[in-house]
Amino acid sequence: MGIVVNQSIKNTIITYIGFAIGAANTLFMYPHFLGEKFYGLTGYILSSANIIFPLMAFGVHNTLVKFFTQYKTEKEKSEFLTFVMILPLLVLIPLGLIGTIFYTDIASFLSRENPIISDFTWQIPVIGLCMGYFEIFYAWVKVHMQSVFGSFVKEVLLRVFISIFLFAVYFGTISAETFVDILMGIYLLTTLVMLFYANKVQSIQFSFKIPHNVKAVLTYSLFIILSGSIANMLLDIDKTMIAQYIKIENIAYYSVAIFIATVISVPSRAMHQITYPITAKLMTEGKHDELNDLYKKTSISLQIVGGLVLVGILVNINQLYLLLPENYRGGVFVVFVIGISKYFDLILGNNNAIIFNSKYYKAVLFLGLFLAVLAISLNDYFIPIYGINGAAIATLISITLYSLAKLLFVVLKMNLYPFTLKNIYALMIGLICFFAFYYWDFPFHPIVNIGFKSVLVSLVYVGLTYKANLSEEINNVILNVLKKIKIQ
Repeated sequence: MGIVVNQSIKNTIITYIGFAIGAANTLFMYPHFLGEKFYGLTGYILSSANIIFPLMAFGVHNTLVKFFTQYKTEKEKSEFLTFVMILPLLVLIPLGLIGTIFYTDIASFLSRENPIISDFTWQIPVIGLCMGYFEIFYAWVKVHMQSVFGSFVKEVLLRVFISIFLFAVYFGTISAETFVDILMGIYLLTTLVMLFYANKVQSIQFSFKIPHNVKAVLTYSLFIILSGSIANMLLDIDKTMIAQYIKIENIAYYSVAIFIATVISVPSRAMHQITYPITAKLMTEGKHDELNDLYKKTSISLQIVGGLVLVGILVNINQLYLLLPENYRGGVFVVFVIGISKYFDLILGNNNAIIFNSKYYKAVLFLGLFLAVLAISLNDYFIPIYGINGAAIATLISITLYSLAKLLFVVLKMNLYPFTLKNIYALMIGLICFFAFYYWDFPFHPIVNIGFKSVLVSLVYVGLTYKANLSEEINNVILNVLKKIKIQ
């Protein structure tokens, strides 16, 4: 776990820096600089692009990780990379032709409730394509165990560029409408940066040759397209469907709440950058016991860190919303509901990496298709009745059922178990801290209140976790921090 802990900590720090910048963008600059309508439009475009990007990438960013260790020489690995980079063209060319021919009809359908969407529909596939190839180049550095810079580009640099142009809107240099156009260029730029870094980590030698296991590669990619699309759909279909039933401004309110709740997923995102290729390697080598140990360690580690973040958010949520424009303050319910769904997904550890690298990934896909249909149906039912709260309820039900199904599949089919009694203790510590701090506030300004309460919650939570010795890795991190503080 040494390399996992080392790069996971770096990735977590980088990702939280990115989230701090994202928080400034989401909670302050977007609402005040861009306005509700164009903020809602931005959220709609990015969510829609995120849904289709696995299709644009042909799923090869996951394929690259799964099959990379099966190629022994650098020449074979470069040929494999060239092959998987060309594969998306099988989808891009026909989709491009269909999109060009039927663009007007597609744009009209998507903008029937909010006409502003019509002029920007074409940006959705372009941004989706940039997201897809970014992940391909990112996968190339991940398999070489160099994930930190990719995290920096994805989590920090992207948001810094967005901040710069949001300030440009504020100072009147560009219009809000122009900002939406520039957003597409920002995603293209970060993709090119990732390409150059990937080539620096390991020179990309373009040498096309059909791999000997082409059937397995194509089959896996096809299923991962659907699986990845399902996973992204479960995450972003709510924002996309909100625009089909109610005013696009509601996406702005919903996006703020979702962003706040999604902060608890940062530890998972950071750790998965390095555990994914390690999981693939252990499964390829058939090391069941080591994989089971990794499964348990990622579960409790993510639960501890994610639990602290979730409790910190929930006990401060009412004060946090006092800092936002009044129209945004109806999202507290959404934060609670989405936060709970993220927490449950978090404690599954590297569950997704295990499934995607197993022989059972096809079976889970069909379950995912069913749940994707369920998610669309639930949003279709709840959004017209309850608005953004309905979207949150639909998301909670969909993600929880999907996560539970994947967990049962890994437990029953692969005899891998993520939970121990330590998970129950971690849950109890989280509940104790929540009920101890949620119902009272300092009589100060919200920012001061949030600061004081966050420090107290962190001290109590970390102290209880350390005393309970729930995670050797977490305790070692705490000890290292304490040593550095004493030295200073």
